[in-house]
Amino acid sequence: MADHILIEKSGGVLTLTMNRPDKKNALTRDMYQALGDAIDQAEFDKDVRCVLIQANGDMFTAGNDISDFAAVNAGESSANEARRGGNPLLAALARAKTPLIAAVNGRAVGVGTTMLLHCDLVYLADNALLTTPFVNLALVPEAASSITLPSRIGHARAFSMFVLGEAVDAKKAVDWGIANEVVPLDQLRAKARAAAEAVAARPPAAVVITKALMRDETGLAQRMDEEGAHFAAQLKSAEAKEAFAAFAQKRAPDFSKVS
Repeated sequence: MADHILIEKSGGVLTLTMNRPDKKNALTRDMYQALGDAIDQAEFDKDVRCVLIQANGDMFTAGNDISDFAAVNAGESSANEARRGGNPLLAALARAKTPLIAAVNGRAVGVGTTMLLHCDLVYLADNALLTTPFVNLALVPEAASSITLPSRIGHARAFSMFVLGEAVDAKKAVDWGIANEVVPLDQLRAKARAAAEAVAARPPAAVVITKALMRDETGLAQRMDEEGAHFAAQLKSAEAKEAFAAFAQKRAPDFSKVS
């Protein structure tokens, strides 16, 4: 697992690189933990003034590993144990004090999109595509996205993304206010790195206070807890069982007989 999250620190920037390209950077519990720990620890490292999140391969992340969800639905004890205590990345995002910057290439699915709503600057490659198909999997939004996404883009657009699974390309994401800028793929990392270094060069206390004033940390954490309870219940539901089976069998799910 250690190689699935690459950690590098230089010039006041902590760079976290998702590195599971053979699995489209699908996130495992260990990857969530590594990302969450790194974001938490950045607050106490005087040499870190900004965190940059990026990914190797042709996709930012496919979101949560579906096999993990399916295992929870099936009642496998090891999977249930692994998900106790919530998602460590989401908790870290809610309480993050250090500025976060994301460089997104290719598809960003589920948490790959909702984590962007906690980032202070977001740069998208021209091939980026954002999706939040929670309802397609009989699940519900997480990462406090049920409040952060509607507040950012409006109820109707957010509902379409959550319930209909509408995909949002890079240009639309910028137009809607999800991201700052679209750049050519081959310039993405340089652009995001330059922004991270610019943030790191600013007066650190002023930056941290400004970020804190712009966010409701308590409200975000409370909404994550509320979403998490619904998410956990849905993971074990008959709806989810059908959704995961359909995904594995590469067919359309049939919820007509699910009560």
